[in-house]
Amino acid sequence: MKKVISAIMASMFVFSLAACSKSEETTTKATTAATTAATTAEATTEATTTEASKEESKEETKADGGLIKVGIINNDPNESGYRTANDADLKKMFCKENGYDASFAYSLKNDEQIQYAQTFIQNEVDYLLLSAADVAGWDTVLQDAQAAGVKVILFDRTINADPSLYEASIVSDMNKEGQTAVDWLASQNLSEYNVIHIQGVMGSAAQQGRSGALDTKAAAESNWTIVKQQTAEWNAEKAQQIVQSVIDSGAKFNVIYAENDDMAKGAVAALDAAGISHGVGKDVIVMGFDCNKWALEELLAKNWNYDGQCNPFQASYIDAIIKDLEAGKTPAEKTIIMEEKGFDANTITQDDVNTYGIG
Repeated sequence: MKKVISAIMASMFVFSLAACSKSEETTTKATTAATTAATTAEATTEATTTEASKEESKEETKADGGLIKVGIINNDPNESGYRTANDADLKKMFCKENGYDASFAYSLKNDEQIQYAQTFIQNEVDYLLLSAADVAGWDTVLQDAQAAGVKVILFDRTINADPSLYEASIVSDMNKEGQTAVDWLASQNLSEYNVIHIQGVMGSAAQQGRSGALDTKAAAESNWTIVKQQTAEWNAEKAQQIVQSVIDSGAKFNVIYAENDDMAKGAVAALDAAGISHGVGKDVIVMGFDCNKWALEELLAKNWNYDGQCNPFQASYIDAIIKDLEAGKTPAEKTIIMEEKGFDANTITQDDVNTYGIG
């Protein structure tokens, strides 16, 4: 009997140990699972918190008066009086006092401007402001900017690109500038038009617009002849050399159509050196563009005949667009065309010179 009782007690003890072992195993698995879940949840929470902290930090920086980072690509400020005024206007607006951290890059070459743009994108600017040297070749860099979250705003000149790749453009209507000038020239009712056409940098919006209207008119009218058509790249000295070469050749001409004021000035220097009269009622009609103050004074003195306005003051428009974008608003206008007109030496006034003259 004792042996039976001992056997029963031994069996119960073994069963108890097995049950205890099973319980401990279950508890261990549950504890491990709970620990893993807690660790995963903690990691997820930490990652979410990190991303949230980044966004909060970004917003706090803005709220604390952090500067808006802007990369500005422009043509050489020494290119012309217009460009000098344009560059000065941008620098006055895009400064730390106005809430901007601005970097500037300059070139008259499209490939160099594209390299500058890529550098600004890599430097994580908030906005890329662009006055393109050439209308073509910008699709890839604008796509890169969009992918990087960099907002692009065009100024001064248009480009051939999908409008979805930039936020807005503040530009002159170069085609209208050219057409206004050619319409004025046609209104002079000359028996024949023998034109020295001095072009700006080839491929630029300004050159294409100002050349296009004259090319079309000369092709359509039998009494319009382009005696010489050549780029002086906005440069006065090169323009002087072009006109001097025509004078030396003995070719007949009675119109200088220069696509900016500096080139018109160079052309006039060649006329003066050769003793050829120019201006109202003289041998040669002189036409320029940009409305530098000194050029309008030449009109007032009747030494030149016509000057087409090109408004360089775009910075305030760009600033307003950036403020809208920063506030989450879509700009009211995708394209803003600067208001411009042409001036005739016979009707210009001193008030016009004071009001519209650049510099």
